[in-house]
Amino acid sequence: MPLDAKTIIARNSLFRALPEQTITQITALSSRRSYKADAVVFMGGDPGDALYGVVTGRVRISASGSGGKEVFLNIMEPGDAFGEIALLDGQPRTAAATTLAPTELMIIRREDFLALVKREPQLAVHLIELLCKRVRWTSEQMEDSSLLNVPARLAKRLLSLAASHGRKTPEGAQLRLSQEDLAQFLGLSRQIVNKYLQTWKKQGWITLGRGSVVLGDERALRALTRKD
Repeated sequence: MPLDAKTIIARNSLFRALPEQTITQITALSSRRSYKADAVVFMGGDPGDALYGVVTGRVRISASGSGGKEVFLNIMEPGDAFGEIALLDGQPRTAAATTLAPTELMIIRREDFLALVKREPQLAVHLIELLCKRVRWTSEQMEDSSLLNVPARLAKRLLSLAASHGRKTPEGAQLRLSQEDLAQFLGLSRQIVNKYLQTWKKQGWITLGRGSVVLGDERALRALTRKD
């Protein structure tokens, strides 16, 4: 059953724990739009004019690096929101958002949202806290790239994605993620990612499927992140 806008807003870290009255006010600002699979929601450089929340479907967030190389940043699933930074500063988008499946999005326009922020100080405080978390997350990714070796980085990212997007199965947390997407997420080649995944498969730590990875032994993967 699709999530309604109020549920998405209330669950999201951007608005969680705000008074119900404020949640209701934010919900009243929202509209909805449907997209086909592989549709572009926005591209890097587009105006930052809205916040998006996933009602149904999945959205891939990516950015273009030097030489036009694409870097995979995140996957947004039902209940997730994205576009917060551009919503607040109105600057061009720094990343692109593309649907991975037929998707319905909740949309809150910047102009309407900022008018509400001016009237609700508690909402402004929440936004500041969210931005601080994003800065910490970005800093952590930079540290991982500098300090961790490739298998440690790969294991840590699999564990992180499993915690936020994994589906529990009897065999372990399942990620609906291709090796190509995982490689782009880490800024590595698919061949390198496949090399380690195949090794871990033979060791019984993971199970590989078509466009999916199941983490059968998270303890073993977590140990890799501590060895480096």
